[in-house]
Amino acid sequence: MLVKKPLMFFKSKKFDNNSIEYLIVGLGNPGRQYENTRHNAGYISLDYISGEFGVQIKRVKFKSTVGEAVIAGHRCLLMKPSTYMNLSGQAVTEAMNFYKIPPERTVILFDDISLDVGCIRVRRKGSDGGQNGMKNIIYLSGSDAFPRVKVGIGHKPHPDYDLKDWVLSRFTDKEKKQIMEILPNIKHSVELIVGGDIDQAMNLYN
Repeated sequence: MLVKKPLMFFKSKKFDNNSIEYLIVGLGNPGRQYENTRHNAGYISLDYISGEFGVQIKRVKFKSTVGEAVIAGHRCLLMKPSTYMNLSGQAVTEAMNFYKIPPERTVILFDDISLDVGCIRVRRKGSDGGQNGMKNIIYLSGSDAFPRVKVGIGHKPHPDYDLKDWVLSRFTDKEKKQIMEILPNIKHSVELIVGGDIDQAMNLYN
């Protein structure tokens, strides 16, 4: 794995069903064959965040593996949808409906081919930008008002390169290092978003 969680064990605090205030969702594809691929930048980011908060994302719920953490004073559900990328909305909207969480409190982390590796972009809301996971989330929820952190995975090597092959390719050793370097910024962005200061996150990292 690109991101190794610290060798320590914590008991994650369990909250009652109605106490979750935010959803933090990392998009990707489940299965070892997809580990460390470009399309799994959201998974990689969420794994880092969970490790920093001492949370294990392993409980199965909402067609996802999930864990719970307190971020910026708010109770958050960390989610890695297991539906495969193109059906991410099934997992996300199920959790939103269960906890009655609006799009504005559902933070999505996902890959972006328009950004160079090592770059991130924080947005308050917006279109799917051609990313199929976000496309499905917006379609099933009926809203585009999801705060998001887009993780750069680099442009296709040339225009004729198959997009699917590109996003399912693995990062080079140099790119792995670049990804590792921006993970603290992604975590800080999520903390600022949950803490109600998305403008600062955009000012710092865009």
